[in-house]
Amino acid sequence: MIQRRLAPFLALLLLAGCASGPAQEPQARQGDHAHGDHAHGDHAHGDHATVTHRFADAERWAKRFEDPARDAWQQPDHVLAHLALRPDAKVVDIGAATGYFPVRFAKVVPQGRVYGVDVEPTLVNYLNLRAQREGIANLVGLVCAYDDPRIPEPVDLVFICDTYHHVSERVRYFGAIKQHLREGGRLAVVDFKQGEFPVGPPDAHKLPAEKVVAELEQAGYRLVSRSDELPYQYLLVFAPR
Repeated sequence: MIQRRLAPFLALLLLAGCASGPAQEPQARQGDHAHGDHAHGDHAHGDHATVTHRFADAERWAKRFEDPARDAWQQPDHVLAHLALRPDAKVVDIGAATGYFPVRFAKVVPQGRVYGVDVEPTLVNYLNLRAQREGIANLVGLVCAYDDPRIPEPVDLVFICDTYHHVSERVRYFGAIKQHLREGGRLAVVDFKQGEFPVGPPDAHKLPAEKVVAELEQAGYRLVSRSDELPYQYLLVFAPR
């Protein structure tokens, strides 16, 4: 997502699509998104660092991102219930990686369409092959740029999980995304709370929910709902002002 600052994830987080990473390799992207390069490089962003990772070995990362044990703390059913998507909704997942959330979105919007975007071509290829293999016709993987998610059409939801803290120039980046939202469209951010947890990036790479809210208000959004029920993450939903 922005000049190699979005690290693909995504999750063991520090992931993709436009993604994320941990102090220890397995934890560095316990989320699901991957954006990045081979080296673990820290880029200063205010008082927080932005980490980049490379997730070229899609099969290897799929074992981590799609580990069934992730469901216990990621609680995808709770996230989907909170978002309450219409069956015909169009969704973009920034930092889609191997498809943990995109596949689930596609199943709850059978008359809609889901775009899983990632800066890692190998992950995008994996996602498209997965959609074909599992017969998910309304899911498409697309390669995006670090500074542009390349959303192909107006959508009802832009979703970013465990990747927000990897984006540089966030106010500009998310401000530009507003033009891709349909009337009533929303932006949803899932990212790690501060604290020592068994998954996720080190505290130095985490952003408090209040900072995310402040940045997105500056980008022209308003907070419309919030959930703190996930054990290690917050879920924030915004709408354009």
